[in-house]
Amino acid sequence: MEPIFLTPYFRPKIWGGRKLQTIFNYDIPEGKVGEAWIISGYKDDASTVSTGEFQGKTLRQLYHEQPALFGNPQAKEFPLLVKFLDANDSLSVQVHPDDDYAARVEHDQGKTESWYVLQADPDSYLIYGHTAKTKQELADMIERDEWDQLLRKVPVKAGDFFYVPAGTIHALTKGIMVIETQQSSDVTYRLYDYDRVDEKTGQKRELHTQKSLDVTTVPHQDPQITVKTTMDQAAKIKILVEPPMSPHFYLWQVDLAGEWQTSLGEHPYLLVSVIAGTGKLITQDEEYDLTIGTNLIIPNQLKDFTFTGDLRLVMSAPND
Repeated sequence: MEPIFLTPYFRPKIWGGRKLQTIFNYDIPEGKVGEAWIISGYKDDASTVSTGEFQGKTLRQLYHEQPALFGNPQAKEFPLLVKFLDANDSLSVQVHPDDDYAARVEHDQGKTESWYVLQADPDSYLIYGHTAKTKQELADMIERDEWDQLLRKVPVKAGDFFYVPAGTIHALTKGIMVIETQQSSDVTYRLYDYDRVDEKTGQKRELHTQKSLDVTTVPHQDPQITVKTTMDQAAKIKILVEPPMSPHFYLWQVDLAGEWQTSLGEHPYLLVSVIAGTGKLITQDEEYDLTIGTNLIIPNQLKDFTFTGDLRLVMSAPND
């Protein structure tokens, strides 16, 4: 059994740039490209298997046709989605619903997500949370366009981590690049968009004010994240989030200088993205080169494996 290497699905965005090409050497479309869906089984926006027996299949197809690769899961759709985001301009201020609201209103999953910051221009900040104490105050401040008073700005630098539960008002701003790990959902409610006009349509982009009010957590609550760090051989492992804080996924940052013999452990499969460095993944039968921008899934049958080199990895596993 071999690891499942993936080719990203790319999304043009009004706020996107060209860093996905210059940093990761991806062959991206012309124009402003904001997102690389690097490990995705989401509907028509799925990543594609790039090598091996299943080359050419989408991750969504593979999940449905070869469930044993994923430990014969109960979830009907691939549960996680990993992206690189290049915010060459500020994203709209937005909020996502939880599972209950998304199922009732959108017939989809909710969207809890997380950001690990890869790059950030000097003096960069995120929109993260709001100042309203009640739903009525939130509605009133939106009605009066009091965005400077309403939105919380949080300074950010490379290496920072943010957990973004459903119901959290948030936005990346200009000059930030992240790897985002989230539930496999694309349900986004746009609350504010800086009065921008879409270049193609000549119109302002649609806002979703009422749905945003429905799902926003009031008052805002910062999640109490405690990042734990352990050493395992030559690997320094940061546990960024895990259940029960994060009910849908485990997430780790791994810094490797040398060799790390490891396994799936209790997890049915692992999602792996290389965000810096070079190295190898060694299985019983083969060695695979790893470079920045490589993304793969270690399937259920590949129980034991070894990473070597000088690597920084972001790894995740489902809890669904």
